Parts: sequence; C-alpha cells; structure tokens
Amino acid sequence: MSAKTKIVVLHMKELIYTGIFAVLGILFVVLLIMMFLPDKDKDGTPGQEPDIAETASLYIPGIYTTELVLGTQSIDVEVIVDKDSITSIRMVNLNDAVTTMYPLLQPTFDSICEQVYDQQSLEHITYTSDSKYTSLVLLQAIQNSLDKASVSSAQE
Repeated sequence: MSAKTKIVVLHMKELIYTGIFAVLGILFVVLLIMMFLPDKDKDGTPGQEPDIAETASLYIPGIYTTELVLGTQSIDVEVIVDKDSITSIRMVNLNDAVTTMYPLLQPTFDSICEQVYDQQSLEHITYTSDSKYTSLVLLQAIQNSLDKASVSSAQE
C-alpha cells in the first residue's frame, strides 16, 4: 500500500467569500420561512382572519357636496364624514334670496340634520306634511353626497 499525501491549499479570500455566501443563504432561508408561515392573531390562533365588521368602514373620510338648484339660485349641500359616521351636514352658498323664496328650507334642513346625527342614517327620517317636498329634495341631496362618500361606490 502506498500512501500518497495530498495537499489542499485554501486561499483566505475564498474562505471569506464562502462564509459570506453561507450567512446570506441562511438569512434568505429564515426570511422565506418568516414570510410564508401563517400569522398569529392576538388570541394565538394562526390563520384566522379579523372580523370584517371590525375593519370595514362605511365611508371614505372627507367633504362631499351636491349642488341643489332652487329656481334660478343654487346651493350646495355639504356632508362631512369620517370613516364610520356622519359628522356634519350644512348648506353652503345659501343667500337671503333663497331663504326668502323658500322659508321652510332652513327649519326643515335643521330638523333633518338633527335626526341624521342621532340615527347616522337617512332611514326613518320624519317630516311634517307642510314640508314634504322640501324634505324630499333635501334628503335626496344628502343621499347623493353620502353615495359619493360610500366605500362600496368607490370599489366599483
């Protein structure tokens, strides 16, 4: 039996490159594992989606206006919403000529706004028979503004 001695020469530069690539490979594998494992929620159950009602919002926050033409004059009905509620409704560009020509406009508007703030909805709004048509026009203008603010209309 003859024993032949083999000499292996390792260069320091090659050792350093190999070490760096090994560390990067390990980091890459750990990153992939962390990305594709299911997340754990607060209660510790993996893969359970949060309740849609908790995360979904009703409106896109902002200020939405609808133009309302009364005779030759026009006013804007402005609705301000945050993600879950109606915060403010007001009439913009309302001048004395409109309030003189339509005396039921402001009291009817105030009554509707008060009910909307309480209910956060346009359903079951009550109004007097004296101001039926004024109420219907105002409710339609408010509804148009809320339709613009609705999350479901933005997704379509």
